[in-house]
Amino acid sequence: MNNWLPDKSELKRPRYRSLTGAIERAIEEGKLKPGDRLPTHRELAYRLGLSVQTVSRAYTRLVEAGHIVGEVGRGSFVRNPERDNALPFPAKRAGSETLDLALLKPVVDDLHREEMQRALRGIAADLPDATVASFRAATIAGRYAEAVEGWLARRGVSCADMSVIATNGNTAAMTVALLSVAHGGDLIVTEAMSHHTLPTLCRSLGLRLHGVAMDHEGILPEALEAVCRADPVKALFLVPDSGPLSCRMGPARRQRIVEIARRHDIAIIENDAYGALQGTETGPTFAALAPERCYYFTSLTKCLLPGLRVGFLVVPLNAASTVREKHMITNWMVTPLMHEIATRWIEDGTAERLTDWQRSALAERASVAEQILGSSGLRISAGGLQGWLPCPDIGSEARLVERARDAGILVAPGSTFSIGPGAGHPGVRIAFGARDTDALRRALRVLRAIATGDSSGRELHA
Repeated sequence: MNNWLPDKSELKRPRYRSLTGAIERAIEEGKLKPGDRLPTHRELAYRLGLSVQTVSRAYTRLVEAGHIVGEVGRGSFVRNPERDNALPFPAKRAGSETLDLALLKPVVDDLHREEMQRALRGIAADLPDATVASFRAATIAGRYAEAVEGWLARRGVSCADMSVIATNGNTAAMTVALLSVAHGGDLIVTEAMSHHTLPTLCRSLGLRLHGVAMDHEGILPEALEAVCRADPVKALFLVPDSGPLSCRMGPARRQRIVEIARRHDIAIIENDAYGALQGTETGPTFAALAPERCYYFTSLTKCLLPGLRVGFLVVPLNAASTVREKHMITNWMVTPLMHEIATRWIEDGTAERLTDWQRSALAERASVAEQILGSSGLRISAGGLQGWLPCPDIGSEARLVERARDAGILVAPGSTFSIGPGAGHPGVRIAFGARDTDALRRALRVLRAIATGDSSGRELHA
């Protein structure tokens, strides 16, 4: 642990802000280096003559700003920026054969290649001028609007009181939504376990990010209410049915969240990336419950085909001009060729057929996973794209990830999704999008053996 301490005489009121600034300056000046362990809240409070609450508040601000990270059971450390450039999930070992169950992706078969070839042949034979010459960021119009609105209606999202903007997938939509609702220094809150790119994106935009306690249904209303009372919140980012823990938020919980958002006048950013796979099986979308404050996005990428980078951002009518401006300066416009393919597939029923096929393929894999890992507490997401396997503690999580990697299996560690030091949900996320069901079955058996300590995991390639 570094022995640096701030000068007590320089800590002016409010002292948590002074302490935050002093630690930030020490990091910038190199007095505190990446990886340095900070004193515990109680220890620093004692040495500086402050309350533990003051130190805790300063540390929380530093975590939200991305200057430090908290690791359950270990303490608080100065963040190492080099880690931001690493892959979000464990990389495969050089020269080894691996099965990637870390990265979420749909099942891809020969059918998808054939459908894409057919679509490209059709476009080549009847190429719209806009696909070639369009260079103006415009709203969806004409047949495009009708097709997209019909697709969104499958998830209960009505465009009557909202505006739709086509994007190059979910990442673009998420970026535009955050840019549209918040400015530097604003506080964004989300589930304690959330989208793995959200912390880096918020840091890049100068936004503070705070993870809120959650249970099997997702974010806890009383915990959200407490955060809103303590500090002005600008937006709530939610993944209500497809987060890493595979939670499913019921209608009553959704309504309580909406009531809190209205009471504190905060925007809701709803990530529904896999909505088409879920159909109407889950609760109503937040876009349906609170269209006046919801920024909803979904895409075809995770539901149909990874190469079809097309998403849809649905926003309140009074925010449409601001959102289009943010979209223009970050993306300019959706790629016309991708949007043309997406529109044709929606119109001729290909999108629906591929979604039904995907749902069936994932249901088969989810059934296999339930048979093998169900007794270990596996929780499967709505739509069946992923499962969450809990671990007893953070050490068990790390060992499971490493031993699985040694056995040729990549899984996503829960620490990848942890927002803030208090997430407290050790485990691994397992993606079911492997093309070969038999290979998935063998891998899941190895994971079960590793998790229960029955084997060293050499079964995968047997």
